[in-house]
Amino acid sequence: MADTATAGHGLGGMTMAGEVMAGVVMVGGSGPSDRHNDTYFPPIRRYLVDAGIAVLSYDKRGVGGSSGEWRDATLDDLAADAVAALDFLRAQPGVRPEAAGLFGHSEGGWVVLRAATTARVGPPWVITNSCPGVTPAAQERHALSSALRERRSARQDVDIDGSLALFDRLVEAGRRGAGFTEVQRLVESAGKAAWLGDYWAEVDDRLWEFLKRKQDHDPVPDTLRLRCPHLAIFGGADPLVPVAESIHRFGTAACRPDRHHRATLTTEVFPGADHRIRPAHGTRPAPGYLTGLTRWITGHAGGRQLL
Repeated sequence: MADTATAGHGLGGMTMAGEVMAGVVMVGGSGPSDRHNDTYFPPIRRYLVDAGIAVLSYDKRGVGGSSGEWRDATLDDLAADAVAALDFLRAQPGVRPEAAGLFGHSEGGWVVLRAATTARVGPPWVITNSCPGVTPAAQERHALSSALRERRSARQDVDIDGSLALFDRLVEAGRRGAGFTEVQRLVESAGKAAWLGDYWAEVDDRLWEFLKRKQDHDPVPDTLRLRCPHLAIFGGADPLVPVAESIHRFGTAACRPDRHHRATLTTEVFPGADHRIRPAHGTRPAPGYLTGLTRWITGHAGGRQLL
């Protein structure tokens, strides 16, 4: 398992307090996310631990103490890492194995949905946090469109139509297997009027191959295979995720008659909150986010409810 985050320094980030009734593996978002997911996970971990929930978060492949390279991985590889982390957490003293589930933020939501459907012993519940219900290509296009509109509202000269058209050409190039040299020429030929922001800022040959592999991943088939409750959390003002469309797609899947009877769907939207479920210009979680998250976990773990 040289390429998998395994027990030891690669996993890390495991915290427990007192008598433990449940556990959660927290999976970070896109890019080189470590066990803290920048600064996002620590306050959530602290709150859950104080509520008596064991928490395990880990460095993505090639980040921090983990071996391997995330840009060489597939989504199945990342899901296998999440399953390995869940198995490790379940084996810890004080953790009830049947009460340990998965939490995935952003891209991590796609990962935990896949992990929940591929684990030999599936989790009792899964939580997606700001996870798009659409493909990565559709999500990135939405994020780019939001950024372009924001720049225009700030009176910056941007070519919205040209930039989105360039993005669409890059997606089509990825689908036909174009190499990085070809798509880099495509970007350069578009000139300064086309602005791709963070989507293209750090793309190199290795990252381009990673983006090609995952761009058309559809999370809905994984939700259809769930055999456990699913909590989908969104910030109502998330500029990176098409929230309404994501809720619609998750909800449509939940209404399928062939869905497992335990695969309930709970959707929580925090009005005005961003991708990290914070109020506008805020640094703390939206009111009710941490208490609601903890209450849902304890309620589905058969433990005590928080007041």
